[in-house]
Amino acid sequence: MAIESINPANGKLLRHFDPLDDEAIRQKIGLAAEAFQSYQTIPLEHRALCMRKLASILEHETEDLAIVITEEMGKPLHTARQEVLKCATACRYYAENAARILAPERIPTDGNDSYVRWDPLGVVLAVMPWNFPFWQVFRFLAPALMAGNIGLLKHSSNVPQCAIAIEALVRRAGFPRGTFQALLIDSRQVESVLNDERIAAVTVTGSEPAGRAVAAQAGWLIKKSVLELGGSDPFIVMPSANLDLAVETAVRARCVNSGQSCIAAKRFIVADEIYDEFESRFVAGMESMRVGDPMKDTTDIGPLATTSIVDELEAQVKAAISAGARILTGGERMLGEGNYFEPTVLIDVPRTSVVYREELFGPVAMLFRVADLDEAIRLANDTPFGLSASVWTRDSSEQGRFSRELQCGAVFINAMVASDPRLPFGGIKRSGYGRELSAAGMREFLNCKTVVIAGPDSE
Repeated sequence: MAIESINPANGKLLRHFDPLDDEAIRQKIGLAAEAFQSYQTIPLEHRALCMRKLASILEHETEDLAIVITEEMGKPLHTARQEVLKCATACRYYAENAARILAPERIPTDGNDSYVRWDPLGVVLAVMPWNFPFWQVFRFLAPALMAGNIGLLKHSSNVPQCAIAIEALVRRAGFPRGTFQALLIDSRQVESVLNDERIAAVTVTGSEPAGRAVAAQAGWLIKKSVLELGGSDPFIVMPSANLDLAVETAVRARCVNSGQSCIAAKRFIVADEIYDEFESRFVAGMESMRVGDPMKDTTDIGPLATTSIVDELEAQVKAAISAGARILTGGERMLGEGNYFEPTVLIDVPRTSVVYREELFGPVAMLFRVADLDEAIRLANDTPFGLSASVWTRDSSEQGRFSRELQCGAVFINAMVASDPRLPFGGIKRSGYGRELSAAGMREFLNCKTVVIAGPDSE
């Protein structure tokens, strides 16, 4: 089956690639394993030099790289530029902080000297998604390469040109041959790659079914895995909130990346006291979103990445309506060429409906009215997912309860949820396990090795 790059704005085929055959895959894994033997001994200062050069290339070639992203998966070009620059930020963060994160930790014990050192595991397979085709890769790539690991990228099959571009960037930055390679393979070939004994670990960002399959196999093989899967993040607004800022942020939080983000706000939980005003203003904000050509800087929402994503979103909205939900605005795929869907607001979604427990991957919001703080927390936690949450309140006691009681990997108070290289990123429940970014993310694929040196006269 060919790997095709299709422009979601017009449905035109950009390029197609034949998947690697088994022998080509074995050769790439062999090159990666060979590269690890020498790369892990390269001084950290040299890795940092290459990583800074990689950041500089990203910064100098932002426009060209952003165009590759937009043409291949459809996000508005101005947001693709931001994505590329954010990748440069991650590269610089790890270039500047790797020495601190990887430094041995001295621990007083009965031994003459005791410490923990952090050693790379080896070749790590990264199964990455299409929605942030550069950022999702770089938040793995930067810490992995700085730590001395080797990366093999199995990117989503609809963004092969992004995968090829990233591999080329790494080589141009001066990293040794084989340090980071893109594998143009389909999902059915992932199993054989992971089975190879030269693969030390795997990280997956993507759908729950993909995560389950890879995690099950990794568990059977006893290989380290990290999963960053879906989310149905709550956006909670309490009576004391700055309503102007909350509404403005709510619209952005739902429509970020055309609604195709695991940490996009999807369930809007609003206190009864302010619900009516929030609803009317939020609907107006969603209706003001400009849907259209992603190459134009005036566009807020571009096409969804594939026709199957539009099909699924349309089916979910119809299922919600059949279950008793009501549409306040939108609700339809847009006619004409391209994978466009109207910004949509749903209310009265029954908690017994299937859609209530699913992730909506597109510009569709669900609004819920709650009586008080306790109900807001219960509703926010009533989901199989646990990625993140955005909470809007000026009440310090409410802030404390939300931070303690919300079942998720991150709580942002009076702010929109966003990933940051300085902070751990990841979830709980069916949103996955493990962390990316910060020191925590860098150490996921390191051997935490205990070293104890006894005194010369010890028995």
